[in-house]
Amino acid sequence: MRLEELRVYNQADILSDKIWNIIIGWDYFAKDTIGKQMARSVDSISANIAEGYGRYFYKENRNFCFYSRGSLLETKNWLGKSFRRGFLPKEEYDQLMTDLEDLHKSLNAYIKTIGKTANNE
Repeated sequence: MRLEELRVYNQADILSDKIWNIIIGWDYFAKDTIGKQMARSVDSISANIAEGYGRYFYKENRNFCFYSRGSLLETKNWLGKSFRRGFLPKEEYDQLMTDLEDLHKSLNAYIKTIGKTANNE
């Protein structure tokens, strides 16, 4: 299977583009503070999935997925700050948080799959 066929990778990639398109519309101060941090953390989710997928050992793949999960939680932090500081309307915030929750579940399921594969070899 190719990386581009991996559901969790595609979910993360789509979400990062969605958040990028929101941040791009913010004023300079918001972009320079919260925006850059959130763009980095959300981009890191799919980037770490990709890097782990390209590793030879399953254990390394899992470690990069753990980094990805950390970036996901960091993104939740930045989304909360963005909402509380008035950069995101409630509906948009709620939808992004739902997307992150769905991605979190998919990532956890993917990590479990990697673990089973690693234990069978």
